[in-house]
Amino acid sequence: MTKDMDQIISLCKRRGFIFPSSEIYGGFAAVYDYGQLGVELANNIKRAWWKSMVQKRDDIVGLDSSIFMHPKIWEASGHVGGFSDPLTECKSCHTRSRVDHLLEEVDVFADEKMSEEEINELFSANMKKIHCPKCGNSDFSEVKSFNLLVKSNLGNFTGDWTKEPVYLRGETCQGIYVNFENVLDSSRKKLPFGIAQIGKAFRNEITARQFIFRTREFEQMEMQYFTSPDKEMEEYEKLRQVRWQYYIDLGIKEENLQWHKHENLVFYAKEAYDIEYRFPFGFKELEGVHARGNYDLTQHSKFSGQELTYTDPTTNEKFIPHIVESSVGVGRTMLAVLTDAYHEEEAPTAEEGETDKRVVLKLPFSLAPFKIAVLPLSKKEPLTDISRKIATTLRDDWMVQYDETQSIGKRYRRQDEIGTPFCVTIDFDTPEDNKVTVRHRDSMKQERVSIEDLGGYIREQK
Repeated sequence: MTKDMDQIISLCKRRGFIFPSSEIYGGFAAVYDYGQLGVELANNIKRAWWKSMVQKRDDIVGLDSSIFMHPKIWEASGHVGGFSDPLTECKSCHTRSRVDHLLEEVDVFADEKMSEEEINELFSANMKKIHCPKCGNSDFSEVKSFNLLVKSNLGNFTGDWTKEPVYLRGETCQGIYVNFENVLDSSRKKLPFGIAQIGKAFRNEITARQFIFRTREFEQMEMQYFTSPDKEMEEYEKLRQVRWQYYIDLGIKEENLQWHKHENLVFYAKEAYDIEYRFPFGFKELEGVHARGNYDLTQHSKFSGQELTYTDPTTNEKFIPHIVESSVGVGRTMLAVLTDAYHEEEAPTAEEGETDKRVVLKLPFSLAPFKIAVLPLSKKEPLTDISRKIATTLRDDWMVQYDETQSIGKRYRRQDEIGTPFCVTIDFDTPEDNKVTVRHRDSMKQERVSIEDLGGYIREQK
């Protein structure tokens, strides 16, 4: 089926995955809150990434660096001087837009290396066929560069931000680079080794759009792998293979993934690929895998005055390590997972021979917010007493939802919509035979299972 973004957004709001931030105050553009199901899905995504990247590997360790860092870090990284997007303003309604996004709408693509003057020329040449996304006007201001770093007044008691502004981090990897030596010394790792981190980052996006695909506050999952110069491209190719397989193992359909090679690289990069996913709005970047050379450690060594080198214990050769990188957002992964799992299909109703449409999230067991729903057929004892005992026992191992309201058919549909793999129904025979009915989400098959064997049955089925 063709997935529609409005369907995904509606489900997320209706069932408690994602809410617009500050909604009772009219909302806050490009910022979202994860609801009771969204936080579980996000945590499961992060656990899956951490297990794949850190838990199952001996050569990668974890880190949690601070959101606030010394301002010079952002000068060294190039963010203060070059972390910007081209901005224009509609002269009629004063809506601000990213120029490269407006050009994309008319199939014109701006080179990332273009100067402000060059992109102005390109934009002017195509302005008549470009329309403001809000009012439809085709008259725009001159293109200006807009820096994406978010400034803060942390530690600023004078109110003068021009002296030495502090920033909320624009990406998490800089915290990894500046801790390279700390991790190296304390972990006794030898090259090649990696440092992984999950954390918040902030960007003052001009036109954040497409739901949680592009937001101003987001969470990144990044891994920086440090290697000798002669092994960089070898490790880079290994990382590309590992990251592709990760999404297949996560349950993403391979036909919805593709590689996109960057043709216009920053001067220090050797190669860069994106893993793209087929979102409802087309193939877009899900994850970046980059060969970055030794630029990052070189810059921080230069700006800090600290030597960030590695000495090979066998050859005694001293060098600045090269880096290969994997970077992906939690929000983008969640949007890809929800899109891939979303299905609408005909399903039988309680009335014999009749069907209706059911919405079902076919999430992998490992990602589903709730693994099991416990559903008594009656709100009266002894069914509720048995049901609550079963739920309490199952909660030792899994997230369980207890639901006793409305008909069993409607409860099944609710659990289908939130992706719960198994529903356990306690019926009027249960007090006599100590058995429950287990319903499978995807097939809707039902099996009778003894309460004593229920935990083992779930483990075998998942």
